[in-house]
Amino acid sequence: MYKINNIRKSPGSILAVGSYRPAYQSILDFDALSGKPAPSIVAIVGSSKRFEKYFWRSKEVLIPCYKTIADAQKVIPNVEWLLNITSARRAYQTTVDFFDSYPQALGAHIFAEDVPEIQAIKLYDEYVRRGKTIVGPAGVGLIVPGSLKLGVVGGVDWRQVAQNHLEQPGATAVMSASGGMINELITMVAAEDHLLSFALCFGGDRFPATTPGDAFLAAEADPNTKQIVYYGELGGVDEYDIITLIEQKKITKPIVAYIAGAIGESFETPVQFGHAKALASSHDETASAKRKALRGAGVKVAESIGELADLIKKLPKDEVAETTLDLTGRSESLFTSTISAESSDGYHFVGKSLQDWSAEGDIALQVTTALLGRLPKSAVTVELVKNIFLLSVDHGPQVSGALNTIVTARAGKGIVDSIAAGLLTVGPRFGGAVSGAAREWFDAVQSDIEPADLVERRARAKEYISGIGHKKYRLDIPDPRTVILAQATKHLDKHPYFDFAKSVEAITTQKKGNLILNVDGHIAALMLDVLSEKEGYAPEELNQLIDADFFNALFVLPRMIGFTAHYLDQKRNDEGLFRLPDADVFLRDEK
Repeated sequence: MYKINNIRKSPGSILAVGSYRPAYQSILDFDALSGKPAPSIVAIVGSSKRFEKYFWRSKEVLIPCYKTIADAQKVIPNVEWLLNITSARRAYQTTVDFFDSYPQALGAHIFAEDVPEIQAIKLYDEYVRRGKTIVGPAGVGLIVPGSLKLGVVGGVDWRQVAQNHLEQPGATAVMSASGGMINELITMVAAEDHLLSFALCFGGDRFPATTPGDAFLAAEADPNTKQIVYYGELGGVDEYDIITLIEQKKITKPIVAYIAGAIGESFETPVQFGHAKALASSHDETASAKRKALRGAGVKVAESIGELADLIKKLPKDEVAETTLDLTGRSESLFTSTISAESSDGYHFVGKSLQDWSAEGDIALQVTTALLGRLPKSAVTVELVKNIFLLSVDHGPQVSGALNTIVTARAGKGIVDSIAAGLLTVGPRFGGAVSGAAREWFDAVQSDIEPADLVERRARAKEYISGIGHKKYRLDIPDPRTVILAQATKHLDKHPYFDFAKSVEAITTQKKGNLILNVDGHIAALMLDVLSEKEGYAPEELNQLIDADFFNALFVLPRMIGFTAHYLDQKRNDEGLFRLPDADVFLRDEK
């Protein structure tokens, strides 16, 4: 088992797999009470959402969610602990997947009950023997006050954590096979002014990955632990292993204990109690036999819970400080915005006050920050966005969006209606191809598809390749906008998306000169490369941006300025209602 004192020295980052909101919130509350600078749960796997909302102190915080552990690892490369809330059927494979993705992780807690015994033994052999700590199955976890809360041990309400002072390290280790009883023991210990050094629930299955012997040795090695409170049950021989360790002087710290289940001896045949292990198959496994054996080894053993409370009361007490953080009065918000806020000193937009944005005077930086939802890391990103906007603001009054804006303005409508009419024209045939091109290049590069294979697939399906083709410009008459955009590659070490797109162009232009990589294709490929290299976006994050239509926003936002200019131009000209001349309309002869 990993050294308890080393756990105190580590950040305690947790990857949670499964769904158990009360448990996750209790961990964040423990972190807050312990004075941690940030939540220890860094991601949740298995949720269908992008984020889940929890309270961090008195405010809300978003915890990122991922479909798989491998997806999470691409974005969050370092995690120490797994909190496994999956079913017994999935618990083993989920734990294996975690350690495959995070081989340097310290350990895991498996909440599920009735994990197949052969799988529990495999977990012990494959990971615990190699120094990992796995708590469970069929337990409630591990808590190291002030440092780590891995599971529902200690309760799921912040008041339980505060009342029992679980944010304050102490000298008493508490151990139990029972998830329900360990929280009772923690309360009993805290009620007598004892602070915990740590508490661990082995779990009630027959083969817990961390055995009582392992936990006792960890307590012995822990400099903070001065005494041990242990709750055992009938069934199994764990207590005899502990006795052997005591006799070998490997465990020397004082122990108070209670072994539950003496009532089972009143039955003629062995009775199965709550846990899988709680079945006395022989005399040595009965509660009475274990109590007697432990006493013989020098352990103070209670005959009842009341007597256990008396023994705990006599243990040396700790100095307990008052818990000052109050987490009452929190209420959930109706929706989430990470972009802006109103405060006493004015309005804030993506991390800065509007006064600061004004003082900096860099609209390109502000726009890039707004699109990314955070300050960009590189000036190359800002420069690319600036050029995209400058080159996309307008493409003449003939194109669909501008024409619809003009027609609506001449019909006497206002600015909002006119711009909306232009925007509603944006789609796969006008201005909406940037996201389609991004999807084309991204999927191909991530799947290692050859450019020729992509072209062949689209040709057979009689489908256009998004980002390829232009009505006016050709290979021998290049689009001057794309020449400027392509200069972004000079600031990149690698540009796999742009290279792929240009390779596609080399094939398509052999068929027809105007099947060039157009401005949409350039924007999509170059932005993928810049976000990947300069902003550190993982493939999963790029995929999410494509799904969110981020790349089409690079066309829509600057084009709104062009639509606005056309609207105001028409109001100045005041030419009246527009009507197509009859000569420009083909009228079918019904005769």
